[in-house]
Amino acid sequence: MPQVDSKYKGPPFFYLNGHFETIIPSLRRKIKGLSYVREQIETPDDDFLNIDWVKNGHNRVLVISHGLEGGSDRHYVMALAKLFAKNGWDIAAWNNRTCNGEMNRQKIMYHHAATYDLRSVVDHVAAQGYQEISLVGISMGGGQTLRYLGQEEEFTLPAELKKAVIISAPCSLIESAKTLNWKSNRVYEKRFLNKLKKKIAAKAQQYPEIDVSGLDTMTKLQEFDNKYSGPLHGFKDAKEFYEFCDPYPFIEKITRDFLVLNALNDPLLQGNCYPYELAQRMPNLTLETPKRGGHVGFARLGKEFTYSEIRALEYLS
Repeated sequence: MPQVDSKYKGPPFFYLNGHFETIIPSLRRKIKGLSYVREQIETPDDDFLNIDWVKNGHNRVLVISHGLEGGSDRHYVMALAKLFAKNGWDIAAWNNRTCNGEMNRQKIMYHHAATYDLRSVVDHVAAQGYQEISLVGISMGGGQTLRYLGQEEEFTLPAELKKAVIISAPCSLIESAKTLNWKSNRVYEKRFLNKLKKKIAAKAQQYPEIDVSGLDTMTKLQEFDNKYSGPLHGFKDAKEFYEFCDPYPFIEKITRDFLVLNALNDPLLQGNCYPYELAQRMPNLTLETPKRGGHVGFARLGKEFTYSEIRALEYLS
């Protein structure tokens, strides 16, 4: 399906640009009235993943994948969980390794291409006997979801898996990563980097062979990825790491129906993060690129749920 016109009317008037639309919800938005029940599952490589459930006995379930340095406790995950739970869905909001407060056992952590972990989660959810499974991936979790769906030649997707929604996702990670070099995006790079520094320091406590000398003086995310993210996961450097993790080559291999919702003023997206050419020739891809929305923003004045959350419910229902 070609690109569709967006019905999003834009954010409150005081959200002046894409940065305001991104940062204000991240700092101020709170979701109340939602309780999770945590389940810890084992992975094939002797590690574990935490899944936070909302179970109400429904026959359909939503699997939610969070963004970089996020978790099931982030506002955008909790809001989706609350909205869908109110509308006839069970929820499985999973946490990537090291995310949401608990360090994993293995030396590796997580990354944009950690679809082996998403696969473990979806297979576990499918074994619960649900008649319908849908996915929502936000930001990095959107990239993971695209890659997972596009790996159908490598492993079998559950028959119950029907649709997916991808929100504010770096469909082209190579191009998205370059936006962190922009001076206007320094605030995002610094926030990600500070969180990752703490994690690698904690990981070095588990594995003393990890060299953390010079960690405190690192100022660029690419430096971190060159020294840690790449080599820790088997890659030579950041460039090789980004190329491997890029979900774009997998998009055209997807056979299930999916919606990509990426705002044109998202400060972390550019180029093929807006896959117009693919949308023109893929009948199962619905592409929506509203002018406003920021990165995981899409706020609506005086409303509890954002446009992206309402749109996800509409599409998956």
